[in-house]
Amino acid sequence: MMEKEEIFSKVLRAGRRTYFFDVRATKADDYYLTITESKKFTNDDGSFHYKKHKIYIYKEDFNEFKDILGEMTSYIIDEKGDEVISERHQKDFKKENDGDDIADTGKSVESFTDIDFDDI
Repeated sequence: MMEKEEIFSKVLRAGRRTYFFDVRATKADDYYLTITESKKFTNDDGSFHYKKHKIYIYKEDFNEFKDILGEMTSYIIDEKGDEVISERHQKDFKKENDGDDIADTGKSVESFTDIDFDDI
C-alpha cells in the first residue's frame, strides 16, 4: 500500500517510544488516521534500531474507536490512578548493582578523592 504525504501530523515522545499521529488521504481524497509506535532498541555494540507498529483508523470507525479508547483509559485511571506504577518509576528504585562499589573498577566510592575545580 503506497501512502501519500501526511496532511496533518502530531508527535508524542515518551521515553524510548515515539508515537506519530498522521492524517493521510485515500485515493478518493478522503482522510484517515495512522498511529505509529516507534520504539528504539540498542544493540550490544552500541548501535541502535527502531521497531515500528502502525494502525490505520478510518472515519467510519472514529466514533466507536474514540468511545472505546476513552472507556479503556478511564478504566485504567479509575482502577489504578494516574500515577505510573512500575518498578523503574518507584522513588526508592535501585538497580541490582546499586551499591557503594563501582562495578567496573572494584573500588569503593570512599577511595575516590573530591576535587574542587578552584584547586586546579
